[in-house]
Amino acid sequence: MVERYALEPLKSLWTLKAQYERWLEVELAVVEAYEEVGIAPRGTAEKIKDKAVIDVDDILAIEQIVDHDVIAFIKSVTKNMGDEARYFHYGLTSSDVVDTANSLALVRATDVIIESMLRLSDVLYEKALRYKSLPTIGRTHGIHAEPTSFGLKFLSWYAELLRNIERLKAVREEIAVGKLSGAVGNYANISPEVEKIALQKLGLKPTPVATQVISRDYIAHLISIFALIAGLIERIAIEIRHLQRTEVLEAMEPFKEGQRGSSAMPHKKNPILCERLTGMARLMRSYAQVAFENMALWHERDISHSSAERYVLPDSTMTMYYMLEKTRYLIENLKVFEERVKKNIDLTHGLVYSQRVLLALVEAGMSREEAYILVQKYALQCWETGESFKEKLRSDTRINQLISDEKFEELFRPDYYLRNVEQIYERFQK
Repeated sequence: MVERYALEPLKSLWTLKAQYERWLEVELAVVEAYEEVGIAPRGTAEKIKDKAVIDVDDILAIEQIVDHDVIAFIKSVTKNMGDEARYFHYGLTSSDVVDTANSLALVRATDVIIESMLRLSDVLYEKALRYKSLPTIGRTHGIHAEPTSFGLKFLSWYAELLRNIERLKAVREEIAVGKLSGAVGNYANISPEVEKIALQKLGLKPTPVATQVISRDYIAHLISIFALIAGLIERIAIEIRHLQRTEVLEAMEPFKEGQRGSSAMPHKKNPILCERLTGMARLMRSYAQVAFENMALWHERDISHSSAERYVLPDSTMTMYYMLEKTRYLIENLKVFEERVKKNIDLTHGLVYSQRVLLALVEAGMSREEAYILVQKYALQCWETGESFKEKLRSDTRINQLISDEKFEELFRPDYYLRNVEQIYERFQK
């Protein structure tokens, strides 16, 4: 956990105390199930709950001796218990408790993350509507292409986020599984009935087949979805970073009162939040790689996955939540310089209308190849000289003969490129 990037409520979810509380939650659910099937006397779970004390320091002190965290947990929590302690961890193996408790943590973390995604989606949609009619220059390969709607940037991000919300909702249901089937998953010392009852109390389902652990494809799937979400956030961040470049300056991430951009240069306003998000997206992809590596374990299990997951499960969920919350802040407070957006369309002195001229010549009867060669000739000249593309074209007699003055003027209007934007928005009307 990096304190700098740890936000509540996920920060508290992954404390050591919270981990032990989840372990106790699982143990109690099993005892309650034993009561229902007649293995443990009625009231056993209540007695355990009353006498169980989670003392983190005591657990860690015992672990220094036994070198096993679950055994240390059991010894510490049952210290003050009487005969009821016989049913604590009865028929279970450590992974029953740890894996099922991890599922609880991941489900709860994912619920928080989904809520954050929904809040971000509202902000993106609002910005998409606000800038729907603002013409901007579209860029491909970083080069001016043709005018488009500035709002479509936000709508594109919104559409991708909606897909990721549905993906995460689906995987949230998938990971809501537990395993209470004993040392190698064959129910030798605990019954499937007890597992089903206990997991229902926890809001989980039994994984269909387990070894000593729950198969790690569940976790790999979840974190791969996180990586997809992080990829979207990186796409947003990189776009804003480019738009904030001094030569472009169409948008700028928020810069708070009193904030400093550089220790040396007082004038600097740097896209530090976008750059931070870009770096975090790299981390998220690395977490996914670790999750995939954890899938292949020896036989019924080894613990090569365990140490990795102690890093990856808290860090991936907390990083994902941080990225979403900061992206929402970024979009909510993004500065858009509308006049600069419009002005930049004309930086190339009309070259971005080349396809409209090409198609107008084709419509007027010129072959496409001949029209392309003619338009490109003047376009390349204007690239070199900085002359007006519009005036250069108008000096050509063939173009004058084929395209009227009125039609020619219409070819250089940016509003034309927004004529079907409304139909795109209709796909997302709430």
